[in-house]
Amino acid sequence: MKKNVLGIAALLVVIFVLTALINPKFLNAYNMQNLLKWSSLYGVMSIGVAFVIITGGIDLSIGSVVGLVAVVLAFFTKIQGLEPLLAIGLTLAMSVVIGLIHGLLITKAKLQPFVVTLCGLLIYRSLGRWLTDNQSLGPVPLEGDKGYANLEKIQGLDFIFSGKIPLGESFNLPTPFIFLVILGIAGAVFLKKTIWGRYLYALGNNEEGARYSGIDTDRMKIIAYVFCSFLAGVAGILFAFELGSVQPAQTGEFYELYAIAAAVLGGCSLRGGEGSILGVVIAAAVIRMIYNSINMVGISTHLEFGILGMVILFGVIGDEVLKKTMAKKQLAAR
Repeated sequence: MKKNVLGIAALLVVIFVLTALINPKFLNAYNMQNLLKWSSLYGVMSIGVAFVIITGGIDLSIGSVVGLVAVVLAFFTKIQGLEPLLAIGLTLAMSVVIGLIHGLLITKAKLQPFVVTLCGLLIYRSLGRWLTDNQSLGPVPLEGDKGYANLEKIQGLDFIFSGKIPLGESFNLPTPFIFLVILGIAGAVFLKKTIWGRYLYALGNNEEGARYSGIDTDRMKIIAYVFCSFLAGVAGILFAFELGSVQPAQTGEFYELYAIAAAVLGGCSLRGGEGSILGVVIAAAVIRMIYNSINMVGISTHLEFGILGMVILFGVIGDEVLKKTMAKKQLAAR
C-alpha cells in the first residue's frame, strides 16, 4: 500500500477518534450508517473524477451532471410515466453521451478541459432548471403523492438505490455502500490490472511520450471522460432516490468541488499520472467525516468550507513534502 494511502487512512482514524472522544454520540448506530451512506454517495462521484485527473485533465461539470441526471430521472418517472428501468437506462445513456461530447471537444477540437467542463457546468444546470421550470420533482413518491405510474416498480427500485440492509439489531447497511464497493473494485482492477489502465497512467505522466509509444491518447482521454460522466450519472440516480425531492437549482451544487478534493486528497496529482481508487474512496470518507464532525462537536457550520479547505491544503502539502523527502532519500541511497 502506498504511503499517501496510508497517510489519508491515518487522517481518517485521527478525525474519527478525536470526534468520538469529544462527543460519544458520534459512535451511535444511526450516525455511523448515515456517515457511511453519504461517504458512499460522494465516493462514487470521486472515483469517476479520479480517472480524468489521472490523465492530467479536469472535469468541473460533475455536480451539474449529477443534478441533471436526477432531474431527468424524476421527469421521466413522474411527468412522462416511463418504466423506471427504462428511465434509468436513458439517464445513464445521457450521462455517457455527455462524457463522449466532453472527450471529443477536448481531443478533436483541441479545447481545454477546464473550458469545456466549465461550460458544461453552466449548460447542464440551466437545462435542469428549464426542463422542470425550476420546480422540485422526485423520482420516488413522497407520502400522499399518487401522481406516479408504475408505483410498485418505483418503490422496489427505491430499496435498491437508497435502501438499508439490516445487520444486527441496531445497524443497517446503506445500499449505496454496495454500489461504492462494486464500482471501486471495478475501477481499481481497470487501473491496476489492465493494459488500458496502464495507458491512462502513461498518458498522465507524459502525453507526448505515450503517443510516440503507440498509445491512442485521444481514445484514452475520451474513455476517461465517458467513465467520469457515467459515474456522475450513477451518483445522480443514487442521490435522486436518496433525497426523494430533486431541486434543479441546488441538487449537485458544489459536488464537483467535493469530488475533486477527494481525488486530490486521495493521492491523485493534478499534473496527472498518479492516483489510486482506494486513496480516493478513503479521502471521500474523510471529507464527509469532517462535515459530520463539525456538526457533532458544535462548530459553526459557517466554517465548514474553511475547515475543509484547510484540511485538504495541509494534507496536500504534507503529501508533497513526503514525496520530496522520499525522493531525496532515494537519490542519497544511489
